[in-house]
Amino acid sequence: MSTGSYFPDAEVEELSPQLQKLFGKAAEQLGFVPNVFTAYAHRPERFSAWFNHFRQVTEPSETLSGADREMIAVVASGVNRCTYCLVSHGQALRHEMHDEANADRIVFNWRHADLTDRQRAICLFVEKLTATPATVERDDVDALADAGLGPDDIWDVVELTAMYNFTNRISSALGIEPNAEYHSLDRGPTTD
Repeated sequence: MSTGSYFPDAEVEELSPQLQKLFGKAAEQLGFVPNVFTAYAHRPERFSAWFNHFRQVTEPSETLSGADREMIAVVASGVNRCTYCLVSHGQALRHEMHDEANADRIVFNWRHADLTDRQRAICLFVEKLTATPATVERDDVDALADAGLGPDDIWDVVELTAMYNFTNRISSALGIEPNAEYHSLDRGPTTD
């Protein structure tokens, strides 16, 4: 299946053994290779550097969970209207939150979601840094601290937001289509 990219997709068998292993691990864990991998691997060295950075900044910590990190991804991607990232990270958010309905609300409009004050502060900051980065001031960073985020958490929010803005622009500019599998993963009957 084509990724939809405006550039040729990488031929997996022509990639380095390390990247082939990464593709295999993704296929094993998800059941498919994300289209973003095949499209980005058109430039293997840059894909490798991007993925190493991605893996570092998306690793959950004691104070910034996987759900928090995926929430940042969908808020930035929503502002940028990046279809690939909204679909793929929307699925990851459903998986991390274990709350399909609330995760979908965050994807569509985080202001309509059931969020804590801390989560709202993060979303507001991510939205502002994405939409109007030149207007971010010390007060915006202080608002994150007031919401209970420590310096390392704030740094992670900034770095994640910047990384997703970068990724959104590449995914949109390359025309990468979300894998069909993302739409049905982590969906099912609601539990009360």
